[in-house]
Amino acid sequence: MVFSKSITFDGEEIGNASASTATLSIRTAEDSLFLDKLKAGDANAFDTLVDRFSGDVYALLFRLTEDAEEARDLTQETFLRVLRSIKSFRGDSELKTWLYRIAINESRNRFRWWKRRRRDVTVSLDSTIGSTEMTVGETLSDVSISPEDAALRIERETAIRAALADMPKIFREAVVLCDIEGLSYEETAVALDTGIGTVKSRISRGREELRRRLKDF
Repeated sequence: MVFSKSITFDGEEIGNASASTATLSIRTAEDSLFLDKLKAGDANAFDTLVDRFSGDVYALLFRLTEDAEEARDLTQETFLRVLRSIKSFRGDSELKTWLYRIAINESRNRFRWWKRRRRDVTVSLDSTIGSTEMTVGETLSDVSISPEDAALRIERETAIRAALADMPKIFREAVVLCDIEGLSYEETAVALDTGIGTVKSRISRGREELRRRLKDF
């Protein structure tokens, strides 16, 4: 099968990625048919999958990596992995949760690869996103609020991102999935391939770490 859908992100999509709420359950006959088409290698079905979930996957990976280009590459790798692995999906969880699990594994693999090469990545708010002229800082802005409020919001968002970036990866993953992506404890456990008790512990410790770091906000 040819991977016919090109995954691209413009500035507006990146800015709105975190607001995407597309979900796909496999509980209905229609969804089961869609899954059957995916497993059969239907190119149109896979294009639909990419359309529905690429924004969500990108948003998750950007929060985990703090690197727009890295998140874009990992999104591509995630859907290529999905293409190769879709036949193994049994429907025990939401398809979106399964996609998140693959995305997290791709992120972990990339992190280990960079760590072996001792690469430190720092993302400036003045960094441009991809080939656009939009900066990372601009994606946090809201034209409907005053410049002062926008500045405070950017300051707070920057502090949150910095706190998440400094947090141990296992805690960051759990907090991002549960508190930012809105997954339940059960869904987070599936995405992280671990027990629900472990997930609750990681989220609790991650939240405490955030509270400590953001006490001035």
